[in-house]
Amino acid sequence: MLALPGHATDLAQLAGPARAVDGDTLEIGAERVRIFGVDAPEHDQSCIAQGAEWDCGAYARKALAKLVAGQEVACTGTGRDRYDRLLARCEVGGADVGASLVAAGAAMAYVRYSRDYLGEEKAARAAGLGIWRGTLEAPESFRHDRQVVVAQAVPGDCAIKGNISGNGHIYHVPGQEHYAETRIDPKRGEAWFCTEAEARAAGFRKARQ
Repeated sequence: MLALPGHATDLAQLAGPARAVDGDTLEIGAERVRIFGVDAPEHDQSCIAQGAEWDCGAYARKALAKLVAGQEVACTGTGRDRYDRLLARCEVGGADVGASLVAAGAAMAYVRYSRDYLGEEKAARAAGLGIWRGTLEAPESFRHDRQVVVAQAVPGDCAIKGNISGNGHIYHVPGQEHYAETRIDPKRGEAWFCTEAEARAAGFRKARQ
């Protein structure tokens, strides 16, 4: 397969030695390649296993790095993402890189764009491999949550969020599943609380997760 120098076209065939940038992104020459159909934990993302955090973002990158180390990686582009990375299906030694990552529990099937790797994900989940050994936030949700946190800073030390929705008056404490994505709008009667007792006294109940 022809190795193209510089900036490849969207439907390019690209081949050569590769470096893992993160769990689902490769660098081949001057081209950054986003593996199509998979989504791996972000480089700074943590997961939970046996009640403790572990660095699943670093695990995902190392898994991709090991897969391509010393190998010729062959990719076929399908388009570009908003970061101008080439979206591509890639192979190493005839094996599909995306399928290998998902089968090893180093990434999940990115069903928003492709359902090709759902079988590999189901098997990895059942075996408790990699990211499936405990719980994790979907990488796409993690990226969104991080953006929300930047947009809405916690006022002082009062970090408990009192949210009003179709489920009623619910409060979320840091670390809960939907904490980061929950936005507080005082105009709607929502509020920040310094303690859980304060939230309960105001008529809010704790979120289940």
